[in-house]
Amino acid sequence: MRYVTNLPYETKEEEHVTIPMSDGIRLSAHIWRPTSSDQEPVPAVLEYIPYRKRDLTAVRDSIHHPYLAGHGYACVRVDLRGTGDSEGVLRDEYLEREQADAEEILAWLAEQHWCDGGTGMMGISWGAFAALQVAARRPPSLKAIAIASFTDDRHADDMHYMGGALLSDNLAEAGTMFAYGTCPPDPAVVGDRWREMWHERLENTEPWVLEWLRHQRRDDYWRHASVCEDYTSVRCPVLASSGWADGYSNAVTRLLGNLDVPRKGLIGPWSHKFPHLGEPGPAIGYLQELVRWWDHWLKGVDNGVMDGPMLLAWMQDSVPPSTSYEERPGRWVGEPHWPSPHIRPETHPLTRHTIGPARDATAAPAEGGEAMTVRSPLSVGQFAGKWASYNAPPDLPYDQREEDGGSLVFDSEPLTEPVEILGSPSVELDLTVSEPVALVAARLSDVSPDGAATRVSYGILNLTRRDSTESPEPLEPGRRYRATIPLNGVAQAFPPGHRIRLSLSTSYWPLAWPAPKPALLSVHEHSSTLTLPVRPVDEPDEVASSPFGEPEGTPPLAMTQVTPPEERWDVKRDLIDYRSELDIVKDRGTVRFEDIGLEAGRRAHERYTAVADDFTSVGGETVWTMRFHRDDWDVRVVTSTRLTCDETDFFVDATLDAYEADRRVFSRTWNETVPRDLL
Repeated sequence: MRYVTNLPYETKEEEHVTIPMSDGIRLSAHIWRPTSSDQEPVPAVLEYIPYRKRDLTAVRDSIHHPYLAGHGYACVRVDLRGTGDSEGVLRDEYLEREQADAEEILAWLAEQHWCDGGTGMMGISWGAFAALQVAARRPPSLKAIAIASFTDDRHADDMHYMGGALLSDNLAEAGTMFAYGTCPPDPAVVGDRWREMWHERLENTEPWVLEWLRHQRRDDYWRHASVCEDYTSVRCPVLASSGWADGYSNAVTRLLGNLDVPRKGLIGPWSHKFPHLGEPGPAIGYLQELVRWWDHWLKGVDNGVMDGPMLLAWMQDSVPPSTSYEERPGRWVGEPHWPSPHIRPETHPLTRHTIGPARDATAAPAEGGEAMTVRSPLSVGQFAGKWASYNAPPDLPYDQREEDGGSLVFDSEPLTEPVEILGSPSVELDLTVSEPVALVAARLSDVSPDGAATRVSYGILNLTRRDSTESPEPLEPGRRYRATIPLNGVAQAFPPGHRIRLSLSTSYWPLAWPAPKPALLSVHEHSSTLTLPVRPVDEPDEVASSPFGEPEGTPPLAMTQVTPPEERWDVKRDLIDYRSELDIVKDRGTVRFEDIGLEAGRRAHERYTAVADDFTSVGGETVWTMRFHRDDWDVRVVTSTRLTCDETDFFVDATLDAYEADRRVFSRTWNETVPRDLL
């Protein structure tokens, strides 16, 4: 990244500004704005997240908010209520109160003497969720949003459930928020009230995984703040981006296809990162794109920002399997709108372990032939990587050959010409199962001539939700069903000599929680199909080879690494008691923020275990340690959440311990049971 200091506007910052809410709670904001805005008001751009602006996101914030401020915007970074230096308690994600707070913040910004009355919202992940959800409420000052790594469907396409199957990230991310939501504010900011504010958080927090498990079907809990329920509610322009390695690769194209407002889409090779910080690379000059976006929609500059393709996507070249990449080779391709006229669905019948020649996608399904069967061991999935890659520690899927040993595998013939796909593949199965609850995981891989298999995309379906995630029904063993499994969207090139592989398994642990019992899946050939969204290689790319500038931002905040970080991703198997384990450590070490004299440390440890093929032996645990230290202040929060099950219930055991120095000042334990609902 190129760091720049010579910007069009001289700026100033206010590190702690309180914004009053209508119920008396005060939220804490960090504001960067042009010095001239006291006399010449500018538009305001809000980022609204729970991840602690004063310390844990301070370095990232220092790269992009001063940059945008230096181009003529008031950039406002607000801690959600109950996080960082804001008052109150954060009880769950995306609640009505959270969105009402955002509307009040925008109204407050529009009234400030340095704001011209127009606002925008930006963010990644939670910040992008917040911007899209608030846009659907149409606050009068909000003129445009720019969002990265998000979803418009909280149940079907978030880290909770996939195809109605429970994801392990449901536990992992609940553990993240259990930790962040119980940290104290900084006494240097809020003063002597810090301890009172902290204990209010400690006493009013419960592990969010409990609430998420209480809603195993698509119900009003998930419909709330799911913009897909009414796309017409969004009336402002949207710039939407994500990465193929992220868990949120699907919502960009859904917005492009369903919104009726000015919109642009951008999908690179990245994991869960802003595009200017994108990993795997190449990262792009995303902040320059944001300046153009805000200049047009907030300042009315006629700069051609809406010219060119509606969607820019990174067409990934073939690569060997790896859990991490510095760069993904490929090229940018452009689509004039979405769905794209360039994409041609090709439907291939599944025959005896082969992917047959393409046939008319509109033709009626063939009559099912001989059945092929699989009952997968729990070991299938140990090389699946994370649902949403963060690229740290290395967390992408590894070589799929070992996974394929426990799967039903279909290969194409070696390709004689290159094949490129862009969009969401899908699998339609004519099937029977032996149990009333069963799942199917479908994986699409690029198989090189030496046999190495790189996973390209995947999808999961809880078969009890084959027709409805709102009203699931148990399966009748032996009865034939048709079920469609959508796979995650992707842009991928398959070179000549390679094969395209579809793998089907009845477990995918620990990425997805297994069914109560192992099930035998029978798939009928000919009438089961794979549909690929083929983009013919002779189609024009409709975009320059390098449509973006070099990533740039303002110099990051000074900090010192006091203790080193640690990253670990270990797969273990004990061949005496047949215990398997995935052990993940994400330890950021301790860093010192020189400007405020504060040391902060955070460590996350996830462990997922199973014994042999006992589907009720699976368990997951996430443990977080958060510590903040200054000469006169030393606090620590340790949270632990463990999720286990039997055939009928989930069991949640959690602890919360808070310390001042080495003295424990708060402790609470939860032991809860949540019934399984055809899951």
